[in-house]
Formats: sequence, C-alpha cells, structure tokens
Amino acid sequence: PEGHLRNRFLAVGSFDSTVRILSLGAEDCLQTMGVQALAAAPNSLLMLRDDGSGSIYLNVGLTNGVLLRADVDSVTGQLSDTRARFLGARPPKLSAVSVQGKAAMMALSSRPWLGHFDLANRFALSPLSYEPLEHAAPFSSDACPEGVVAVAGNTLRIVAVERLGEQFNQRTCKLRYTPRQMSVNVDRNTLAVVECDQSSVPYDERTGPEGAAGETNAAKMDVEGEEDEDDEVTMTPAEQFGAPKAPPGSWASCIRVVDPASASTKQLVEMTGNEAALCCCHVYFPQADELFLAVGTAVGLTFSPRDSEGGFIHLYRYTQDGGIELFHKTPLDGVPGALCGFKGRLLVGVGNALRLYDFGKKKLLRKVENRNFPNFIKTIHAQGERIYVGDVQESFHYVRYKREDGSMYIVADDVQPRHVTAACPLDYDTIAGGDRFGNVFVSRLAQDVSDEIEDDPTGGKTTGGQGALNGASHKINQVTQFHVGETICALTKGTLQAGGLESMIYATLMGTLGALMPFGNREDVDFCTHLEMHMRQELPPLLGRDHMAFRSSYFPVKDVIDGDLCEMFTVLPHEAQKRVAEDMDRTVSEVLKKLEDLRAKVA
Repeated sequence: PEGHLRNRFLAVGSFDSTVRILSLGAEDCLQTMGVQALAAAPNSLLMLRDDGSGSIYLNVGLTNGVLLRADVDSVTGQLSDTRARFLGARPPKLSAVSVQGKAAMMALSSRPWLGHFDLANRFALSPLSYEPLEHAAPFSSDACPEGVVAVAGNTLRIVAVERLGEQFNQRTCKLRYTPRQMSVNVDRNTLAVVECDQSSVPYDERTGPEGAAGETNAAKMDVEGEEDEDDEVTMTPAEQFGAPKAPPGSWASCIRVVDPASASTKQLVEMTGNEAALCCCHVYFPQADELFLAVGTAVGLTFSPRDSEGGFIHLYRYTQDGGIELFHKTPLDGVPGALCGFKGRLLVGVGNALRLYDFGKKKLLRKVENRNFPNFIKTIHAQGERIYVGDVQESFHYVRYKREDGSMYIVADDVQPRHVTAACPLDYDTIAGGDRFGNVFVSRLAQDVSDEIEDDPTGGKTTGGQGALNGASHKINQVTQFHVGETICALTKGTLQAGGLESMIYATLMGTLGALMPFGNREDVDFCTHLEMHMRQELPPLLGRDHMAFRSSYFPVKDVIDGDLCEMFTVLPHEAQKRVAEDMDRTVSEVLKKLEDLRAKVA
C-alpha cells in the first residue's frame, strides 16, 4: 500500500502443487496465513492491489498453462474466490506493468495476455494481438510513459498497449465495391472475395478523379505520412463522394484475392459485360485433380421485378504465384444465387432450381436438376448425402441426393415462412439460420424422421412425395429462436481462443459480431435463466419496452438466454446485486465468478 515500506504478505509456491501466504508482520513474521492447493505446480506468482477498492489479488501461473486468480484477505491473509482460466500451452510468466496509471499484469504464454482493472474497477484479462514473448518488464520514458520492454526470440523490443478495451483486433483491406460473399482457400491460406455495385460505372470506364487518377493521388498523400485510414486527405474521391452513377441495371463488379495475414490484395479481376458477381465457392474436381474457384455472375440484373439477361459460372484456376486465371465460362438461363461443392461436383442454385454440375473441359456439364423450390435459392450447404437449401422467403429445405439413379428430392421443409439470409449446418440433422428481420434460429429434423429418410427403400418415391399444401411430407422443428435486432449477414461456427468452446458466430448488417454459446450442463441453464429473469425486473430498458417482447418481436424467444443482459449484473448497485444474489441462493462474488467463467469459455 502507498506509504508503507513493507508488504503485509508474501506468496510462496511449492513443488507439492500448493501456494502459501506468509505474514511479513513484525510480530508474526513468516507465519503461514493461508494455503491453496493447485491442480499443477506453480510456475510464476504475482500480487496485484486494486487502489480503488483496496483488494489484493494473487495471480498464479501453473505449469499446465492455467492462470489462477484468488482474493487475498487484507487482514487474515486467507485465500478465497479462486478463478481459473486456460491461457495456452506454455506455463504463464507473470510480470507487473502499469496501464493507464493503474497496476496491471502481463501473462506470457503461447500468446501474451494483459490483466488490468477497467473503468468500473473490475479485473479484466484480455489477449494481446502480438507475437509470443519470452520475458517482459515495465519501461518508462518521455516518449513512452507506459511501455513494456520485452524479449521475443533474439530481439529486444519496446511495446505499448493501444486500444485497450476493444474486443477484436482488426485489419482493414479497402474494397472497390460492396462485398457479396467470400470463400477460403485452405490450401493457399487466401480469401476470394466477390464485389459488385448496382447503378455504378465500372472502375476501368471511369475517366474522372473517381478512377485510377484519384487513387494515385490518395496513395501519394498516404506515403507522405498520413496514418489515419479515415482521414479525408488519404481517402480517394470515390470513397468521399461515391462512384459515378449509371442507369439502373448497370453493374460494376470484380473478384479479389486477399492474403489475410497481411490484409493485402494479391490479385484483382475486374468483370466486364455488365456482369455482377453474386456468389463464389471453392470446389475440387477429381477429374482435374485441382481446386478451382467458382464464381456465379448475372448479366443485367434487376430486382423489381427480379430479371436478368442470363448468367454465367466462371471457373478460375490458381496459378503458382497465388493468383487466378479464367479456365472457362458456363452460360446459365437465370440468376445464380448460391454455389457449393458436393462430392467432387458443383451445386448451383439458379432461380428456384437446384442443379448439380460436373467438370468439363469446355464448360460445366449439368447432371441433375430439381425445380420444386418455391421462390429463389439463397444458400446451399451439403453434408454427406444431404443438401440444405435456404429459400429467400420459405426457410430451409432438406434435400436427399441418391447416387444410384442420380436424383435429388426434397424430404423435409419448414412450416415458418422465413426470409433466409445466412445458414450454417451444426450437425447432420440440425442447421442454424438468420433472416432479414434480425432473427437467429436453429432448425432440426427429428431423429426418427431422419432415420426413415436414410433407410427409405423406395428411393424417395414415398419420402419425396408431396405433402399437405404442396409441401414436403416431413417438417423440421424449431429448436431455438432469438431476435437480435439487426439483419444477419453471415453465420459460422468456431472458437475465438485456444481451448475455447465452439460457438456459433454471427455478423450483422450494422457491423455487430456476436456469439451464441451452447450450455454444457443443466446447472448453467438454471443459473442464467433465473439471472435473466431477475435482470428483466432490476434493469428495464430506458424507453420502457419489455425485454421479452423485444427478443420475441417476430417469433417467441425459445431456449436462448440474453448474455448481454445477464452481464449487466456487474453495473447494478451493490444493494441490487445483493438482493438478486440472495434470491438465487448465492453470494455476489459467486454470481460474478459464474459470469466470468461462462464468458471465458468463449473469449
């Protein structure tokens, strides 16, 4: 503490997987005040004091890569409220640093982490977007008042923490038009992005400053020392005032190959002939023993009514330097809405028809077609022999492909008319989706129905028959439903950190990134359900609207807990926190610990 010459306690880690708190007082020097058993031997110890509340925290880095944090009683030295978090494969090394005038901690594992006290005096542990470090120590100078001197490999570096509090580290790659879809080439670690804009003059046809001349001048300004990407001086005229306008039905489009490691463009292919690149995917054809980039384009596309002069499937081959070159074009009689690789072939959604194309030397060869979809195919995913098709107005359709006779038939559909914008299969019977009205939902085919479809001896003649009102004979069930409030643009599943729980990640039209985490046990479900119920009463919305009514704007919310609302527990007054915790038969610290553990599973 400030003004004291001697600390009150000493922490000692032992090889018997324990940590002890010893007293440094004159009357009971080196007397054991508290003992904590550990899951592994301690590798590093660090005590932090919160100047705002006076609390003392003991941080312990274990040899199994786990960081342990416990509260130290400032009077008795007892350890309590122990919390653990996995940081990486390497044992964490802890170093004391200073951030924003407060005591902080650097934990060096497979990646560096920063433990600090935020504006609400809550301890937060955040990963740093930097390469692994071996050692770190505080550093201060006139040019860098709060820096860190660190060793990385055989180099000595002085670094500073910037943009503290941001959830994501991002790199920006400026695009020429509006991005429509992207696909990952896992073999070359590159991204293929298709872009297009309606009623816009193509880049190669621009003669004014909105073309190449404007970009050249902006690049010169950027080289002269301007670092802010949003500065008007470094922005091109097209970015400031927009691209030159063209009549309706005119399109400007391009295909971009991006290196995500450096956020740089490796190649840019401008489309000609009034083509609009709408969708793309990577597909492997065994006949050529090669991975191709397939791009679906429409010529002269209009939306009201939806019409076009035709379309094409461009097949691009990757070159040695990571670029692409056109292999051939396949003409279409409609607008391609979605592409997907399927068992060495290519699935294409053209209008309301689902087609299966095979590889050909001059163009792709159409093998199978199904025209029984209601409106317009928006998404296509495949797994095993099953195909998941998302319609622009009529939700999902489950399609069965029968290789013996080369047929595709619809085996199940949804009873809810959802305007699908994004989809992500979760398992063989379950698919997650998002619609244009801001709803995230999960649909599942019943297990007995799934078994009946797979074991159908009639080859789809019974299962694929027409049901009631021209629908499929089987229906999928809604498992979960949640209203986000913004149009869902993309859905995927993955982990946001090493050792994290696999979650469903979504992106919205307004730029929001969110994650939906599955619960692993009933105890967590009951805890979050009751906490959400109490938070609806303790923290109503500012404008008076009911929280449940908002989350059920289009469909009743089902089996989804609002984690953002639950985490608002930390900003409640202490009396309100105590009242809610008592109603849940817990203490305030237990509720805070549970919320922190749930968040640590995701990010």
